[in-house]
Amino acid sequence: MWRGAGGLAESMGRRGKNHPGAGIFFGCVACALGLAMMAGCDVERRKSDAELGLNPQQAAGRKIYDNECDRCHEPDSTRGKKGPGLQGMFKNKYLSLSGLPADDERVSDIIRLGRKEMPAYSQKLSDQDMQDLLAYLHTL
Repeated sequence: MWRGAGGLAESMGRRGKNHPGAGIFFGCVACALGLAMMAGCDVERRKSDAELGLNPQQAAGRKIYDNECDRCHEPDSTRGKKGPGLQGMFKNKYLSLSGLPADDERVSDIIRLGRKEMPAYSQKLSDQDMQDLLAYLHTL
């Protein structure tokens, strides 16, 4: 008969450490607590649009970024995933991989036409989407 955690703990007090479920139960509890503590160490809470000070256009661009770009590009790092990290991309004179000027025209061309392993988004993003996305990329 299932007693739940309380029932098992209660029966542990009566039957001692030799109870058949004792090792498994307490081992699982210790493992779960350990995993929860380790996960909490490396995970940083994602900041909201308001905390980042994003205006409505930049917030719309962030949503596009999350849906289309985040799987290959880190927004808060210069390290990449499949593609380069984009932190500070417009603060540099040139783009890190292509060596092209870091300006709206070149970045738009890369997004619309694709490049090497990057797919083209000209059929997926409207002109407004592109403007919103560029506005967000300038905040990185």
